[in-house]
Amino acid sequence: MKAATRRQYCSPKDLKVELVPVPVLKDQEVRIRVHATTVNRTDLAILSGKPFIMRLFTGLSKPKMPTPGTDFAGVIEAVGDKVQAFKIGDKVWGFNDEGLASQATYMRFSERGNIGLMPANLSFEQAAASLEGAHYARNFINKVTLQAGQQVLVNGASGAIGSALVQFLKYHQLTVTAVCGTENIARIKALGADRVIDYKTADFTQEAAQYDYVFDAVGKSTFSKCKPLLKEKGIYISSELGPNAQNPFLALITPLFGGKKVIFPLPTDIKASMLFIKDLIEKGQFTPLIDRTYALEEIAAAYQYVALGQKVGNVVVKIDV
Repeated sequence: MKAATRRQYCSPKDLKVELVPVPVLKDQEVRIRVHATTVNRTDLAILSGKPFIMRLFTGLSKPKMPTPGTDFAGVIEAVGDKVQAFKIGDKVWGFNDEGLASQATYMRFSERGNIGLMPANLSFEQAAASLEGAHYARNFINKVTLQAGQQVLVNGASGAIGSALVQFLKYHQLTVTAVCGTENIARIKALGADRVIDYKTADFTQEAAQYDYVFDAVGKSTFSKCKPLLKEKGIYISSELGPNAQNPFLALITPLFGGKKVIFPLPTDIKASMLFIKDLIEKGQFTPLIDRTYALEEIAAAYQYVALGQKVGNVVVKIDV
């Protein structure tokens, strides 16, 4: 089978596509014919081993898995002797932010892992694009108590996390101000944003408006810059550690003062996210944004594009049958 491979932490240009053996199943595993996966910010961290904290999960000196990939959509084509939850022919999707070697023709996965039946009426490409960013977006909203009518600003609304956040927040009936570039304004309005700020022509941190929440889905702002935008008990959440890795520290100390505070959105409970996302998809209330689609043989180019930090929504890798 074909698989993206590297034996050391590396840059996108060093990622190769090689022929490797088809994975052999254990008793409680399924083998999946992968039809689609994505390249995302988590994949970049796993590929490069940066930030270094990622290596605590993926291998200190070298990657535990030579093949990267964190999400998938495909079809089960073999099952282990003790598998009960799935059968051959099931269309499935799944995600693991520590890596699961999904950028390959075939992969194996435990039936007890973060795997489930795909949402109805989705293509494999759409299903794969509905996992990583949407999971992290859900871990913004499950850290707070959302109430209909609250005001929220989403920075980075055109990314995979931000575009999911806009839709999740509108599902909960909040009023959403989204920040994105000129070329993406129409797409973000179509997702339901009530108002859009073009960051290329205006600095959103100079806004006179105030919000219950400021959600930074790209990690390019700071609490200090966004603090004036928050109401008295407002909350700031960023998808990143911050330029000086300050956000986890601020999440510990700001609640002590009883006013505006930082929450750090540790992503947990992937299975619950998958159920939430599937429910919204099947209700017609979530659609993933897809920027570009690459073939597996173009995987290095896909990583190089994502590394530019300019993708809109998700970058999909389609693996030909």
